[in-house]
Amino acid sequence: MGQEVFSVQVGVRSYETDANGHVNHAVYHHYGEHARMEHFRAAGCSAPLLLERGWTVVILETHARFLSELLFGEQVDVSSELRFGEGKSFGMEHVVRRLTTADGEAAGGTVACEISCRMGVLDTTARRLVADPRGKLLSIATRPELIG
Repeated sequence: MGQEVFSVQVGVRSYETDANGHVNHAVYHHYGEHARMEHFRAAGCSAPLLLERGWTVVILETHARFLSELLFGEQVDVSSELRFGEGKSFGMEHVVRRLTTADGEAAGGTVACEISCRMGVLDTTARRLVADPRGKLLSIATRPELIG
């Protein structure tokens, strides 16, 4: 089963910029977190539904590679794609692309940042990662194509 790539659009807000006038490095992780949560919600695996099952998705590690600055007023697209393998953890890859400049001109999808995350599904009672996280997510997904 293939996976549909998911994405959300975000406008760069003034308070997200630093003294250099570009988006602060930590904000890119916020963009990734927003895309992750929206991806799971769109798949039918919202945080409240996961908690009803006694699970939550946790971040084990995250890395950002900064490629091009973003400025206040620009519009960006943050894509996300899940990657499952063997074991209790899985990955999600995000690509942050500039859609428009601050003046509203098309920006051609320049890649500003790539974010990779390693995650797991945590059993909230046992406080341990569950086996087969893909299977757990698919068991509640209403749009399994977003899980893959």
